[in-house]
Amino acid sequence: MYGEKMTGVTVWLTGLPSSGKTTIAHEVAARLAERGTRSQILDGDELREQLCADLGFSRVDRETNVRRVGFVAELLARNGITALVPVIAPYAGSREEVRAHHLRAGTSYLEAFVDTPLDVCAGRDVKGLYARQRAGEIRGLTGVDDPYEPPEAPDIHVVTVGRTVAESAGEILAALDRRFAMVAG
Repeated sequence: MYGEKMTGVTVWLTGLPSSGKTTIAHEVAARLAERGTRSQILDGDELREQLCADLGFSRVDRETNVRRVGFVAELLARNGITALVPVIAPYAGSREEVRAHHLRAGTSYLEAFVDTPLDVCAGRDVKGLYARQRAGEIRGLTGVDDPYEPPEAPDIHVVTVGRTVAESAGEILAALDRRFAMVAG
């Protein structure tokens, strides 16, 4: 509403490639829509094509990618949108930079670690990345031959093995309800 403080939140879903981040984000978005809560998914692959097409996959470029995405997420959240960000963000330091940016801006932030074992992710291989890495076609695959630094103390730890997408999304929604008293908006 005009003249009233609008509050949103950034929910950063981090995890290995094919861990289920984007699938869970879509389920969370659908459930938020049912509640009348506005949300926007900032899909890592789409942002790589549009906002960050000039970047490669070196550590510096990956960190720059995370900072750019974090800036957009904070901007959306500051303006009353729940920003759902399913982006690998492999390095703890760059994830902490995004959190700190939100803190300085007074914008709510929640880190969700989508914890799926590497062998399960490789078995899913929704984009064919693991197969391409094994075939020697690509190098620098996060969690295989490039590091992934799991969060030591995420706000939400979503273990996906043995759970449905709906259950994982429900865990994130419950955390949002507890922490931010989400209201329709």
